[in-house]
Amino acid sequence: MPLNPQALGQALDEDLTLHTTLCRRDAPAFQKACRSSDELVVACTQESRLFAELSEQTEGAVSLDVRPIRFVNIRETGGWGREAAMATPKMAALLAAARLPDAEPVPTVTYTSEGRLLIIGALEDAERAAGLVNDALDVTLMAVGGAGMQSRRYPVIGGDAPHLTGWLGAFDVQWTTRNPIDLDLCTRCNACIAACPEDAIGLDYQIDMDRCRSHRACVKACEAVGAINFQREPQTHSDTFDLVLDLRKTPAFSQHALPQGYTHLPGGLGDAAALQALIQLRDLVGEFEKPRFFTYKQKLCAHGRNEKVGCNACVDICSASAISSDLKRNQIVVNPNLCVGCGTCTTVCPTGALSYAYPRASEQGVKLRTLLATYAKAGGKDAALLLHSQEAGAALIGDLGRAAALDKSVRGVPARVIPLPLWHTASTGLDVWLTAFAYGASQVWVLMTGEEAPQYRDAVREQMAVAQAIVSGLGYSGRHFKLIEARDARDLMALDAELGEAPAQVVQRRASFAVQAEKRATVELAIDHLLQDSAARPRTAEAIALPAASLLGTISVNKDTCTLCLSCVSACPASALQDNAERPQLRFIEKNCVQCGLCEKTCPEKAISLQPRLLLGEQRKQLRVLNEAQPYRCIRCSKPFGTLKGIEVMLAKLGGHAMFQGEALERLKMCGDCRVVDIYSNPGETKITDM
Repeated sequence: MPLNPQALGQALDEDLTLHTTLCRRDAPAFQKACRSSDELVVACTQESRLFAELSEQTEGAVSLDVRPIRFVNIRETGGWGREAAMATPKMAALLAAARLPDAEPVPTVTYTSEGRLLIIGALEDAERAAGLVNDALDVTLMAVGGAGMQSRRYPVIGGDAPHLTGWLGAFDVQWTTRNPIDLDLCTRCNACIAACPEDAIGLDYQIDMDRCRSHRACVKACEAVGAINFQREPQTHSDTFDLVLDLRKTPAFSQHALPQGYTHLPGGLGDAAALQALIQLRDLVGEFEKPRFFTYKQKLCAHGRNEKVGCNACVDICSASAISSDLKRNQIVVNPNLCVGCGTCTTVCPTGALSYAYPRASEQGVKLRTLLATYAKAGGKDAALLLHSQEAGAALIGDLGRAAALDKSVRGVPARVIPLPLWHTASTGLDVWLTAFAYGASQVWVLMTGEEAPQYRDAVREQMAVAQAIVSGLGYSGRHFKLIEARDARDLMALDAELGEAPAQVVQRRASFAVQAEKRATVELAIDHLLQDSAARPRTAEAIALPAASLLGTISVNKDTCTLCLSCVSACPASALQDNAERPQLRFIEKNCVQCGLCEKTCPEKAISLQPRLLLGEQRKQLRVLNEAQPYRCIRCSKPFGTLKGIEVMLAKLGGHAMFQGEALERLKMCGDCRVVDIYSNPGETKITDM
């Protein structure tokens, strides 16, 4: 693994000393650094635990609470492989990014668990699982078939399939009991089983009512008062639990991301993964916190207006069922307890009403700019950003690096590919990708490992298609955005081939703008930079056609059917559609349009349709008239009100109505003031209120 401390130092503006065995023979150098209050970055993740322990044991070392050690992996990501000798710019970029401060704290979500555990499953399986956790948790069993043990060591409830809602520390469970045997009163003496001539009672101590012939021999044999009662009416019960262990084949929740505190083991307790899940379950007692991963700005939300749904992207995409619609308030509601921080809702949100909070967009932008600027300063070219998850993705990249060290046929991570770990691979979208390209990245790739929900892969592909259409339409050649799928070590060779793709064309001048808190503001900055950078490239059209998932575009108005009622103006959440106080006009600013579809769904004449595109001229930022009409003038005072076409449509619709005949029909041709005057000038006539 060749290291060039002089070249790295020049890129980082530091004097660097190379230590080849820092965790062993050169440990005193590390201990000396621990005593300094300066920032401390260690370019080795394999021995992070050893370095942390060594720091704690070093006399005079600065506490890790005051000055934490930052770790970065430059070995598997670049040091091992065919191109290790060319990986110095990437190593410099990774070291520079590792020196950045941690993300600013955000509000947290708190869970409190007292260890009340409900185990759902066949009775014998539930009892066996209970035996492994009952010393740490307060266990209740819900039997759904199976045979039970003779001893009754845990509370047991039975009934129809339970209905579960909630999360860690706050699960609500509802079920209905219909069976004559009360499992909580049953002593497991088996007298009822022996007495039943139809064998209608199983070892789960529940009666098969289809086989029972009502001779009631079991009631006579049972010595536990009230344990068997055929007259018992079905009863609905509810209870709360902190944790749920579900041993059934089908989980209680249908979403991909299950609530925290809910563990589903359809395969039973027979493998190592199940035992590991039980160990983790035992630790879920106490108070726990997680970041509140999102921020929501209702004023930017295009979900609904006037109880009509426009954009429903976040509700449809959420794999945790954490987002719901509240049309009465024209907004969405995000349950922070169910949110798992995947961030896909922010990726598909066209307006930026939902934004990712940890890290914030500005912090993510600083990291991107630091990585790419340092890489370029160190002499690197054609950088490709590889966005991956912190656990499964990082492990797969590590496996590829180790494979390259052992097998010369494996390329390993190329020198130009810069891995960037994310909390979740679907948490970045068009604004981040275009910004990275504007900062000088040749390509932006997202590595997904199968842990993501299927709809997340589809959403990322769709948004990448939009990004690719923009840069291709601006004249940049090559494929700049790509989704890579690799699940485990069996896919290493395919991953190795994917990372070997040739570079795509880069910008001539790297951007310097900062990523903004507002998503669309960042998108606009990126587009403006790319328009300027690509101005000299040949263009065949004034607009770039974009895929349907685009958050950019225009609308088309059918002037033959549009009556300029302007209901679309009041429905538009982004002020893209505007009226004119001076005359009947429908005006439009294309830059503001988020393609939410509210105008299309609100229009009573169905005169509006969406057209995803990127207009390349300055007209995109300017008001333009989509439709205008001749105003209709009051027949009494000549004051303009409404449009000629609108009034004519109203007269045609109401002309045959009994209430609008003669003078009443003429009043419809008057402005509101003249209509009132005319009504009270003819008191004998029926008064028609202002339309």
